[in-house]
Amino acid sequence: MISILYIYIYIALLAAFTGYEVITRIPVILHTPLMSGSNFIHGVVLVGGMIELGLAQTPLEEAIGFIAVVMGALNVTGGYAVTERILQMFEKQKTKKGN
Repeated sequence: MISILYIYIYIALLAAFTGYEVITRIPVILHTPLMSGSNFIHGVVLVGGMIELGLAQTPLEEAIGFIAVVMGALNVTGGYAVTERILQMFEKQKTKKGN
């Protein structure tokens, strides 16, 4: 009988391989806009971390939940900062072409 651990490893390997294949086929110029456009994923991580922190019962669970919330918040903030920077770059290009 196949262990559940083998199934998890198999899924993780498939996800890694699929992600690698998808990312390598995207032109370099689109990497940053696509990554900044996926901020909703970081928001889900942040909400999940907050839920887990609220359900924590031991100090270890609290510490892991706190770290998850902090890292999720950093991801959300960084993603929006990158998006704002990209939008500023496009604004400058539009004004330069208009002159």
